[in-house]
Amino acid sequence: MVDALKVSGLTASAGHRQILHGLDLAVPFGELHALMGPNGSGKSTLCHVLSGKVGYEVEGSVLLDGVELLGLPVDERARLGLFQAFQYPVEVPGVSLAAFLDEVAEELGWGDLSERVGPAAQALDLEAFLGRSLNDDLSGGEKKRSEILQLEVLRPKVAILDEIDSGLDIDAVRQVAAAVEAARGPDRAVIMITHYARILQYIKPDQVHVIIDGRIVQSGGPELADELESTGYEKLRERFGLVKAVADKKASEFFTDLPF
Repeated sequence: MVDALKVSGLTASAGHRQILHGLDLAVPFGELHALMGPNGSGKSTLCHVLSGKVGYEVEGSVLLDGVELLGLPVDERARLGLFQAFQYPVEVPGVSLAAFLDEVAEELGWGDLSERVGPAAQALDLEAFLGRSLNDDLSGGEKKRSEILQLEVLRPKVAILDEIDSGLDIDAVRQVAAAVEAARGPDRAVIMITHYARILQYIKPDQVHVIIDGRIVQSGGPELADELESTGYEKLRERFGLVKAVADKKASEFFTDLPF
């Protein structure tokens, strides 16, 4: 299978702190991979680095359908087919969802997208929101469904869903999960970043990856998420000898910062 996204030896630092430590990840077209890990494991940093957020010193390689992304600005990565659904979608008063999509289409030279927008809005029960300001005065579930609508209309090669289930009640989780499943396709790869396994009760990923201390320490099928739900992340830390390493790192950083 052809990899839509291939990450090789990726390291990332912010200031004097290294966050990602030689991370490798490959996601073929047509597959959905879940990336799980505890707080501070590097999930958000990976998302930022893939999207091109400034402020990180980065080394390694990130290929999107064979094209190197590192060094490219955010807008160029988007034009190449990278999409991010945000954990906390930004409200844009005065710019309607429909106008936003029209602006993106014009920027990409696509012309009229109404044939895509109408069916996607109907499927996601968002027709009434097309004329409203983007994410303005929407519930958490509505914002996340709006992100999925944008995903469906823009049809990227790689979609990164950053904690798409964050802050949602159980009904909204089901709705968003159904929308994510509907958005899967042979010409798209999806990376779903999450803390918890609950959304994976409704979505069956092709692979689950666990990131701890800036490294992917284990990969497996959906059963890996079930294991994490019952045992937590500490068992994996212990299995891979990361408990002492993390503790020593934190202690070292603490004593280094002391003024004597």
